[in-house]
Amino acid sequence: MAKEMFTDNKRVRDLIKLMAENGLTEIELVEDKSSIRLKRDLAPAMPAAAAAPAPVPTPPMAIAPPTSEKAVGESAGPVIKSPMVGTYYAAASPDSPPLAKVGMHVDKDTVVCIIEAMKVFNEIKAEAAGTVTRILVQNGQGVEFNQPLFTLKAD
Repeated sequence: MAKEMFTDNKRVRDLIKLMAENGLTEIELVEDKSSIRLKRDLAPAMPAAAAAPAPVPTPPMAIAPPTSEKAVGESAGPVIKSPMVGTYYAAASPDSPPLAKVGMHVDKDTVVCIIEAMKVFNEIKAEAAGTVTRILVQNGQGVEFNQPLFTLKAD
């Protein structure tokens, strides 16, 4: 005997909510002649806090959110942008000082931050010379590809 298709939309929504609330990846419901099986793929879990460096406090005066990418580029010298999607870390480890600070001079090869992507910690170099004028992201913050991280005053 073939099973009939499950057509109660409210029940389907309730099942999806149940899956999300309980972290389930699969659920199957069989009632009389009807059945439904829901399955979802979960994105890879973010690394545990112990695996990633703990956020390093950044002085509030050093953080200034950009009004827009164009405005950041026009109001300052070179802009250091994120080369990847990931999590920004100001220091190499929780006990280390920040790699870059406002007022610090950097050159093209100076490592200014770490971006974690897919459990790999990537050192990000300035790729421009100048003095750091603003830090545009907070430690532990997620960043997008090409997102401005720092503004510099050119030499």
